[in-house]
Amino acid sequence: MSIEAIVFYFILIDALSANLIVLFGSAWYVQHFRTISRWFPPAEGWALYYLILVLWIGSFLYRAGALSF
Repeated sequence: MSIEAIVFYFILIDALSANLIVLFGSAWYVQHFRTISRWFPPAEGWALYYLILVLWIGSFLYRAGALSF
């Protein structure tokens, strides 16, 4: 497994967790991370956009043969 694949999988986990927090845990996030939530509020649009960009980059890595499923 290449370093590109490892970095991609970490970023993919981050994008998926961001979407899960936005969809199901917004109140928990704001309650437990008050200071951070002022600077980075949970927003559905940005989280979905982040996930789409990560999947798009993943498709490039897959076509290049850097990812192994």
